[in-house]
Amino acid sequence: MRVLVPFWLPLLLVVPAFGQGYGAYVNAETNTSVGSDSLWVTVGGERHGVSFFRRERFPGVEYEPGDTLTFDRYHTVEVMYAWLRRWAEQYPTLVDLYEVGRSFEGRPILQVTLTNKETGAHTDKPAAFFEGGRHSGEITSSESVLWLIQHLLTAYGTDPQITALLDANALYLRPQNNPDGATLYLHSAQSNRSSVRPHDSDRDGLVDEDPPEDLDGDGVIYTMRRRVGEGEEDKGNAILDPRDPSGRLMRFVPEGLGDWIVTSEGRDNDGDGKVNEDGIGGLDLHRNYPENWRPEPGQEATGRGYTQFGAGAYPLSEPETRSVVLWTLRHPNISVANSMDTRVPMHLRPPSTSRSNERMFPEDLRYYTYFDSLGVRLTGYYWAGDVYEGFFRRTPVDPVTGDPWKPVPLFGHGPDYGYFYYGAIWYGDELWDNGRREDYNGDGIRDDYDALVYADRTYPQGVTDGRVFKPWTAFDHPDYGPVEIGGFHPKFFAQNGPPEELERWAKNQALFNLQLALHLPRIVLDDVSVERLQAGADSATYRITARWTNTGRLPTALEQAKLVKIVQEDRARLVFADSLTHIRRPVVKILDPALFDKTVYAGWTQPGETKTVQFTVRVYGTEPVEGELHVLSTRGGKQTAAFRLER
Repeated sequence: MRVLVPFWLPLLLVVPAFGQGYGAYVNAETNTSVGSDSLWVTVGGERHGVSFFRRERFPGVEYEPGDTLTFDRYHTVEVMYAWLRRWAEQYPTLVDLYEVGRSFEGRPILQVTLTNKETGAHTDKPAAFFEGGRHSGEITSSESVLWLIQHLLTAYGTDPQITALLDANALYLRPQNNPDGATLYLHSAQSNRSSVRPHDSDRDGLVDEDPPEDLDGDGVIYTMRRRVGEGEEDKGNAILDPRDPSGRLMRFVPEGLGDWIVTSEGRDNDGDGKVNEDGIGGLDLHRNYPENWRPEPGQEATGRGYTQFGAGAYPLSEPETRSVVLWTLRHPNISVANSMDTRVPMHLRPPSTSRSNERMFPEDLRYYTYFDSLGVRLTGYYWAGDVYEGFFRRTPVDPVTGDPWKPVPLFGHGPDYGYFYYGAIWYGDELWDNGRREDYNGDGIRDDYDALVYADRTYPQGVTDGRVFKPWTAFDHPDYGPVEIGGFHPKFFAQNGPPEELERWAKNQALFNLQLALHLPRIVLDDVSVERLQAGADSATYRITARWTNTGRLPTALEQAKLVKIVQEDRARLVFADSLTHIRRPVVKILDPALFDKTVYAGWTQPGETKTVQFTVRVYGTEPVEGELHVLSTRGGKQTAAFRLER
């Protein structure tokens, strides 16, 4: 069915509000915009193109929660939320489930805190933050967070390492930070980058006016190719890849140098000579962070400055990104984080706009390079390193132009916020290898040729039935005449793996994140001793000595955290009942430290380091006095010990 919308008349479809709270949402079988009795998926927002698409159900995706959770299939937002709710009910002493924000379309963004509540509040413990699903179609990242939650809960009480982890620390886990995009992706043939907020991707004054279309009605938007026709010579952007004698693989070249025109499946809905150049959304939630943000193309006034496609109207303009930043700033106890994507695969970290040694403290960079190596050993990913150099250094030349490789800055990037703004170990890892399992032809590059070889060898049926690769199939295009539709499956091979490969990738990434959490700093109060120095008729003086050790493997503050003042110094203070410390007639007087706040500031504590602090206290009268010593570390946690001062 083809729906024509006048491009001068915005189409407004109203999406029901989700104001009833997450409990009601989770209990619903499906969101009303994708209800099982509906043939259509609707997308919120006012746009110049269509806002409704045929509802699809993909093999290998679970659309209703079952009795068991397995990772041989993908899970919709509704199913994930149902499991979060089940776990909150099943493990009340370990799980808190709550809403951290609302998406553009009004869906709740749910998060869980995992910690043993009986050993203290999560805010008094060192913490880690792991998030998936920021990019709509990169659903493997969400599955990895879900896998980790299940693993931690089922292992607690039987696995000593995980039991100790949750007893002493807090993990903040957000499987799906972009429920709108994931819903569109898993319930329709459409894909988009991040938010579904309407966006003028081609800067022609119209928004979302030219989305791709499933022309042949098979439920998937594959690639479309056609030979260059008369008068189209300047549009040829691809050739048959000479490495593939079967003629299935295309190689992109600069426009005008190809004898084929390759696009995604669809039509030129706005008549501008381009196909599918402005589909649903277009913002990139991973370019919307406040650190080193740049405006979108067309918004920079001089036309000569740096810009960033998908950056949004301003930093944190999008509620999904805003919910991450506000949560982390309100919870500065987080030392490690991973906000994940898919494809490459790579352990990806800051910086995104400069070389590592140009902006990072050497002490901090050593921790990052250590985790780079640890990650590769655990996951088998082919690459690890910074965004600016490492990400683009994977290929020696531009695969389209042939130009030598050079760094390309990414602005407003999450890992840069995480390190430069927030002072944490913050990764933005990329899961799944696009099937580029090996460098089969030995040219030093893993690319689509290697993916095709892997697909042929591993999925001989999948390369004939479209599950992995759809053979190029003739189609009579309503505008162009003869075309061919085919290529790699865009959702379950190119962007995410086939369902049978899901658990391997979700698990390996989760185990790396678990290792990050196992490296958290942790302040342990080793000893508190009391020594009476002197006693008089009406008072006595005492020395109180406390020792603590950082038993974790990270310092209580990275050097960058100290610089940006996100983490206070580790410190100790004595706490007595208010009635004992009245400023005019005190029963207890802290003589040393002489500071008004009576706090001993001890700097920050390195891994394995022990610190000792002392207080001198005078007690008036003859009655014993009880108090507490508090050690306060922003990222190492809070420790307390009671003591008694006897005459």
